[in-house]
Amino acid sequence: MTLSDFLSPSNVLLQKRAADSRQLLHDLSQRAAACLGVDEAAIVAALLKREALGSTGMGNGVAIPHARLEKVKKPFGLLARLDQPIDFNAIDGRPVDLVFILLLPTTGEGEQLGALALVARKLRAPDVQARLRHGKSALELHDVVCG
Repeated sequence: MTLSDFLSPSNVLLQKRAADSRQLLHDLSQRAAACLGVDEAAIVAALLKREALGSTGMGNGVAIPHARLEKVKKPFGLLARLDQPIDFNAIDGRPVDLVFILLLPTTGEGEQLGALALVARKLRAPDVQARLRHGKSALELHDVVCG
């Protein structure tokens, strides 16, 4: 499995704005719901439930909110670069400006963990973070993540 299997260039958003993490999750859930044909409220609820267990802010300005949903049949990703970083209760206390939403099916445990690990490994790399923060287009950011 590669990141391009579940992240399309049309699901990379630049110049996204949000007042806080809750609003961001609502906004991104709306986009994901339209792409997947899944109820937006179910996506928001699943993401917020996961965040209640502990922040998905992994540090260095990166967060990977993720959730499992019965109606999701294969991994789905959405990448957003924020204009202004927001508090995400990240482990290092830093605000977040790179957010990768990952929605996973409830079946296929190994594949789901593989998708999450793949995203985390890629976004943990400082050179990838820098290129994502300075990229000029959604296609460029997609290439950075999927290349």
